[in-house]
Amino acid sequence: MPVDATKPYVPASTEAPRMPGRPRHRLPPLACDAHCHVFGPYDRFPLQHPSSYAAPDAPVGRYLHMLDTLGAQRGVLVQPAPYGTEAAALLDALAAGGERLRGIAVADPDISDAQLQNLYDGGVRGLRFVEARDPAGRLFPGSVGFDQVAALAPRMRQFGLHAQLWAPSEAYLRHLPALARLQVPLVIDHLGSLASARGPGDAAFALLRGLLADGLVWIKLTVCRVGGAPGYEDARRLHDAFVAANADQVLWGSDWPFVRMGQAAPYADALVDLEYEWLGDDTLRRKVWVDNPARLYGFR
Repeated sequence: MPVDATKPYVPASTEAPRMPGRPRHRLPPLACDAHCHVFGPYDRFPLQHPSSYAAPDAPVGRYLHMLDTLGAQRGVLVQPAPYGTEAAALLDALAAGGERLRGIAVADPDISDAQLQNLYDGGVRGLRFVEARDPAGRLFPGSVGFDQVAALAPRMRQFGLHAQLWAPSEAYLRHLPALARLQVPLVIDHLGSLASARGPGDAAFALLRGLLADGLVWIKLTVCRVGGAPGYEDARRLHDAFVAANADQVLWGSDWPFVRMGQAAPYADALVDLEYEWLGDDTLRRKVWVDNPARLYGFR
């Protein structure tokens, strides 16, 4: 029977996420995994929109165990599209994690000031906007597009919220010049979704690197969404170029539970070890894992 897209629903089946072992390298104290998602428990937090990927069995308890295994004392949870603007699962997880967690919610311009205050009080520090579309040009169900950022920007400034952006790299060329003038911090997901094979002459890469160097954007170093396993060497040029452009505004995230990746999903401990080696020294490691997320997300 087809899913009624107008009603919350419990997935008929779920997919167990890949759980990490202990990394070979120890993360610095107060290290933060700045990009993960929680899903469920679905009997309490049903999905609001049909999911285009297998629904993960990834409730907050499993997520916190994952963080503990990595040795990450802090984490940032990002609202996944199938929950739309319903933040109950996110807020429940943030409450369970207390001061070690912050969140990124999804909202459209109809949200009230009271609701924005409730999100902030619950640990939310940003709103996510997505410009990924299907072949017919429709946004993924549950997403709020880049065209809504300007309408929300004045209240995002009022409530101390930043904009987290995810899109194919070409969409940044169209939208970022205007978004960068809104005086709202902009956080770019997944290395800007760039294709490393395009080389340093890629216009989207040049734009992102320039905005980062000028302090107008932050970039998440989630290499598993750009490079190829197991070594992700094809993502290293992008990673290193962004770190060199502005090491004070880059963040690291595992992207657990690795939706859409199936058997290609990495182990988060391997991603920690890779980042540890790529960063190369303790000063950079502390910036990327501790100081930068503390400043952006307001960890105490």
